[in-house]
Amino acid sequence: MPTKTSLSLPEDVRKRLQVLEKEDDGFSDEDRVKEKLKLVQEFLHDDAQDQLSSLKEKMKSSEISVEGYLSKVKALLVRELSQSTNGEGVNGQSGKTNGLATNGSHKGEEDAEVTMDTQEEAAPLKSPTAAKGKNGRKSKSDSDSKKSPASARVTRNSGKQPTIMSMFPKVQKRKSDEVNGEDSIAQNGQKEQNGQSEQNGEKEVKKEEEEEEDGTESREEKRLKVDSDESVPEKATSEVKNTPVTAAKTPPPKCPDCRQYLDDADLKFFQGDPDTALDEPEMLTDERLSLFDSNEDGFESYEDLPQHKITNFSVYDKKGHLCPFDAGLIEKNVELYFSCVVKPIYDDNPCLDGGVPAKKLGPINAWWITGFDGGEKALIGFTTAFADYILMQPSEEYSYIFALMQEKIYMSKIVVEFLQKNPDVSYEDLLNKIETTVPPAGLNFNSFTEDTLLRHAQFVVEQVESYDEAGDQDEQPIIVTPCMRDLIKLAGVTLGKRRAARRQAIRHPTKIEKDLKGPTKATTTKLVYTIFDTFFSDQIDQIDKDGGIKRQRCGVCEVCQSSDCGKCVACKDMIKFGGSGRSKQACRQRRCPNLAVKEAEDDENIEEEDIIVEIKKSSKKVPIAKKKKQASVKLSWVGEVVETEGKRRYYKKVKVNEELLEVGDCVSVSSEDPTTALYLARITSMWEDGSGKMFHAHWFLRGTATVLGESSDPLELMLVDDCEDMQLNYVESKVNVMYKAPTDNWAMEGGMDDEIKVIEDDGKSFFYQFWYEPECARFETPPAFVPLDASKHKHCMSCARTNEKEEQETPRVAEPLGSQDHDSKAVYALALFKGAQYRVGDSVFLPPDAFNFSVKAASPVKKSHRKEDVDEDLFPEYYRKSSDYIKGSNLDAPKPFRIGRIKEIFCHRRNGKPDMSEVKLRIYKLYRPENTHKGVKASYHTDINQLYWSEEEGTVGMAEVLGRCQVEYAEDLNESVQDFSSGGPDRFYFLEAYNAKTKGFEDPPNHARSSVQKGKGKGKGKGKGKGKSSAPQEDVQEPQVPKVPKYRTLDVFSGCGGLSEGFHQADISETLWAIEMWEPAAQAFRLNNPGTTVFTEDCNVLLKLVMSGEKTNSLGQKLPQKGDVEMLCGGPPCQGFSGMNRFNSRTYSKFKNSLVVSYLSYCDYYRPKFFLLENVRNFVSFKSSMVLKLTLRCLVRMGYQCTFGVLQAGQYGVAQTRRRAIILAAAPGEKLPRYPEPLHVFAPRACSLNVVVDEKKYFSNVTRGNGGIYRTITVRDAMSDLPDIRNGHASLEISYNGEPQSWFQRQIRGTQYQPILRDHICKDMSALVEGRMRQIPLAPGSDWRDLPNLELRLKDGTLTKRLRYTHPDKKNGRSSTGALRGVCTCSGGTPCDPADRQFNTLIPWCLPHTGNRHNHWAGLYGRLEWDGFFSTTVTNPEPMGKQGRVLHPEQHRVVSVRECARSQGFPDTYRFFGNILDKHRQVGNAVPPPLSRAIGLEIKKCILERIKEEGVQAENVKQEKMEVID
Repeated sequence: MPTKTSLSLPEDVRKRLQVLEKEDDGFSDEDRVKEKLKLVQEFLHDDAQDQLSSLKEKMKSSEISVEGYLSKVKALLVRELSQSTNGEGVNGQSGKTNGLATNGSHKGEEDAEVTMDTQEEAAPLKSPTAAKGKNGRKSKSDSDSKKSPASARVTRNSGKQPTIMSMFPKVQKRKSDEVNGEDSIAQNGQKEQNGQSEQNGEKEVKKEEEEEEDGTESREEKRLKVDSDESVPEKATSEVKNTPVTAAKTPPPKCPDCRQYLDDADLKFFQGDPDTALDEPEMLTDERLSLFDSNEDGFESYEDLPQHKITNFSVYDKKGHLCPFDAGLIEKNVELYFSCVVKPIYDDNPCLDGGVPAKKLGPINAWWITGFDGGEKALIGFTTAFADYILMQPSEEYSYIFALMQEKIYMSKIVVEFLQKNPDVSYEDLLNKIETTVPPAGLNFNSFTEDTLLRHAQFVVEQVESYDEAGDQDEQPIIVTPCMRDLIKLAGVTLGKRRAARRQAIRHPTKIEKDLKGPTKATTTKLVYTIFDTFFSDQIDQIDKDGGIKRQRCGVCEVCQSSDCGKCVACKDMIKFGGSGRSKQACRQRRCPNLAVKEAEDDENIEEEDIIVEIKKSSKKVPIAKKKKQASVKLSWVGEVVETEGKRRYYKKVKVNEELLEVGDCVSVSSEDPTTALYLARITSMWEDGSGKMFHAHWFLRGTATVLGESSDPLELMLVDDCEDMQLNYVESKVNVMYKAPTDNWAMEGGMDDEIKVIEDDGKSFFYQFWYEPECARFETPPAFVPLDASKHKHCMSCARTNEKEEQETPRVAEPLGSQDHDSKAVYALALFKGAQYRVGDSVFLPPDAFNFSVKAASPVKKSHRKEDVDEDLFPEYYRKSSDYIKGSNLDAPKPFRIGRIKEIFCHRRNGKPDMSEVKLRIYKLYRPENTHKGVKASYHTDINQLYWSEEEGTVGMAEVLGRCQVEYAEDLNESVQDFSSGGPDRFYFLEAYNAKTKGFEDPPNHARSSVQKGKGKGKGKGKGKGKSSAPQEDVQEPQVPKVPKYRTLDVFSGCGGLSEGFHQADISETLWAIEMWEPAAQAFRLNNPGTTVFTEDCNVLLKLVMSGEKTNSLGQKLPQKGDVEMLCGGPPCQGFSGMNRFNSRTYSKFKNSLVVSYLSYCDYYRPKFFLLENVRNFVSFKSSMVLKLTLRCLVRMGYQCTFGVLQAGQYGVAQTRRRAIILAAAPGEKLPRYPEPLHVFAPRACSLNVVVDEKKYFSNVTRGNGGIYRTITVRDAMSDLPDIRNGHASLEISYNGEPQSWFQRQIRGTQYQPILRDHICKDMSALVEGRMRQIPLAPGSDWRDLPNLELRLKDGTLTKRLRYTHPDKKNGRSSTGALRGVCTCSGGTPCDPADRQFNTLIPWCLPHTGNRHNHWAGLYGRLEWDGFFSTTVTNPEPMGKQGRVLHPEQHRVVSVRECARSQGFPDTYRFFGNILDKHRQVGNAVPPPLSRAIGLEIKKCILERIKEEGVQAENVKQEKMEVID
């Protein structure tokens, strides 16, 4: 018979057919067939049209009944449509492998019709042995409706009627579909089921008939038959293969019903029912269940379905495969049955006594959970057409599958309860919670792992969604917490699925103990409260005025596509449901989960590197070219000319439109743009010349034009270095600008100020407190304003400062040495540059490219780590490693500065005169160990500040000099090298000279030593800013270095004390008080700071006590009082609002009660001399930088000088990238510290430290950029000396087993008398995780993508499975061997299918599943590299956590607590407290002490400067008094 072409149906017809396939659309069977016929009649082939006509005739002539006619039409349609579905096969042929002809020949039409009839007739028999029921139950099953009355109450189609989908594709799918690279998977959920064994379809019908009619066949024989049936598809398909390359790569066959792989060792069969087992209708009327007698009417009249309990149950599909009931099969109308022992509803005993054995109950129409039964276990139930059944104990063979079900339900309870109480935790914290939770007794599993969580992620997220749905409108949904977002990303969860797919399945969401305790209300001072409140009420009013922000929808998820429910509060308010329409809220059932999560994501992942911003130069100046003449301006000088300079005649006063202006007055200047506010300036001088009547304007900057933006006080101005000459006719009018100086009693007025306004707004009055540096956003006390006297009629501070700056930027020379002059050059003894003096014999830093050495050092070669010939079948994920960039690599790190010693300072002569514009230095080049022929390895063992003298010389320009340093010959020091080095960062020493020609080390020459002798005895100072004159002078100056007092410090949110530790190392503070709510961290703080009073309570409670006048807390601990606290430091946790995108009344109240606000109130109340706020880098970007602006706004209003910046801890001496936002503030009278210059060079990718606020880029004051005076600290420096340990090592104290090997290790070990290594302990990872870690290669950059795909025996005796690749991957195509690369249907662009999940595989299934959208999950299961650095140290090292690079470079384990502590720069003597996870959390949350030490040293410099200045002032006063007496 010739093959037919397939039907070409228009798209709209196809769509309508798909709708008709869904059996819950209210159509009767008859209507459905008629509707279909109407749709496709005109597209049918001619012979089909003929058949239809003849059938119609037969019906009219009563040869066949109406039912018979419909049945045959249905069969005909199925045949025609199946050709339409599967027609596009090999070469467009559609007939040959049609599944209706399993015997290889195509049947005639009549046969086909018969087949369909048989299928129709077989349907009622599928209700197992219904005909055998007592007392005429038979009549129900045999009735025309073919449905039991009970099934009308069921939520899903009962299995009596085959779905349209089950009739359609009775055509064997061809493998060549995949060969051609097409996505040969149908769009609905039963993708492969239709494809792999349709030939079973028809046999299935016959098999069912045989099973029902012939009871003699044994279960074993049936099973064999099933097996042989299942092998058919493989044979059938093998004949169609035509491309040898991909031949072996087709996915293995799956069962069309339960979707399990047929070659899976875990696929188990139901072992059969006992002979005494009854069918469902028969069992339900058994007197042992005593619910109704066998009278049929009683059964009918029963309102709800009867409920029973079942024990010893197994669930299986039609083929007898044991299968889970929660994998979406029931929802897709797959028929699942169960056998069990049924017990009455009141019987709680799961034993078999007193129960009724029952067989093949079902099919199951729905399953559900009814919450935790007062304890820890959930009740799970099935609904069939006849009854509800509550599950008790599974059969032995089913217990493994059921345990997973219980596991996921219990896990979702843990997750919801944990997140509901701790919304701000990280993914790693959740893992910690899960791994340390002991499951309740009676469940078939004894522990949870990360694999458990990822396996059940979809279910857990659905439970979270249902919990959120039931929550209050203004509650923050749990789904957007950082932790859930990470889980959703990692596991590739589809959101909104549960609401659409099985709203009925969970009858009562699992009961969760609701924690109604919100965050404690922030205790605030009036000033801080008013600033926040005023700002927010304005913001919220604005939002209300604009009618609220319309929430967009993603539009693609099932939630967006569902209709409004009409029942929730939001719907009831909608006009269409008869409400007022005022609230404008979306239906509660339709809150788009994708959008909520995306918004939270967008807000948190602000990476500065990605933001390319066009910096808009805010020009305050009125362009002179566009003069805006004011016609009515009358100008007349008042008084005499004060002074004449050239053509300029200076005056003191002028009249502008009858208004008298004097030098020193402030005026407004109107802009050409009417929307721009008036510009304000101070007149510093006035004159008349050829250009007319002129004045010099020193501009003010409005507060709104600073980083404060709209949060600023509208009347506050800032002094800036910006001035210009302009014509007097620009002046609009005179304004009053007052200087608001801090009061004499400023420090004691904290907490009393409640008026946010500084002055009244009369339109002409303004005030200023600070001088502002626009590049770095620094607010500082203005320099003293010079009072005007006769000689200062034209003094402009801005000009003076600008000139001074320019002068400093230009190198100059002094003290000519005539005796050493040459014809070609003039020689000098002194050079001046950037405020520092340089003499011969001084040492200087120069850029890495300032000069080269004679020896070419062996630099590390940048070689590609990618292997070329990889066995793609063994390493199927290796192809994802396309880039050579390795996270945590130092290959791109710049070289540290060159160091030279000045031999000569000179200028070239031009025409006999010295050319002062180019100052040159002749220098001796000093080698670092890595610059010698020994290369990088040499630097690893030597001190970081050790150099080698050399006789090599070079000439450099003075303008290249980056700063001075102190280089001494170690033998000449009058203190130990350690003491000398600890005196400051810019101190270096040498012991030997290096000879590049001989590649040898020798004693340094005398002139190297003699120049050092001059500076002998000077090792105790700070190393910076001291001239090297002769020794006697040095000795005179030495005692004058004042001692810096230690400031009394309060550390809030102290953690285990990293911030305080650094300050103690810098010797500027003693922490007398610390506040830390988390007990283990508070205990750790006490261990390391025995003299500190540590408060383990809420900071809000303590502040309330102090503000109300209390002297002690409830435990009798003394509270610090006003005036006690001189320094305040801390890092308020602010995850609370990190996931919120916009401010509305809810997020506003959360922010207003946040710990940032409490911390600022501490500052306002205590008014310390210095204040430091440390936070995550994104603190400066949260909420469009609003958190940052309001923080600075509060400090400015209090009167603090302040600034902000982002620092990279890796640049201050730790082997870790960690960017942190630091806000610094100094009280009036103190100097505002600058941020410390980087000490170590570091990978440039991690050093993007600028911050963009309102499209303007701000930089910290650091001038050296990414340069550094030392090399990078590496993982090898940090931890190569620690002894080997295994996974799970738990000995708290062990021996070092060796000496320190690097400078860092010598520093970090300290000078312990009896060296004991503490806390070198590591987490015990599960057998599967350990198995994976063992398979990760030791090469740099290795991670999960290097895992082999093989079966592996784990240490607990279990065997892993190979990961199966069963789907085409749209993005990545196929492997070089032709293998598929997708592990889920979504890789081909269709929605995920839960049946595709795989577990217990060496390559974690979730990583290839979601890798395409997450940068291939680069770094998960990643090894650290010896020569690289740590990723940001996290609170719980997890190979699949946020920072997955946590594997030791050589050992098969995650990093230990001590290794993490070293990566943070904690000394080895530093103690941590609690269990291993507590310790990891203490380390991960801390500020690296080397970072806080560097900041502490800057604060120390400021204190020293102030002390010196005060000393000079006192000296001057003394001098004046002496003169008066004389």
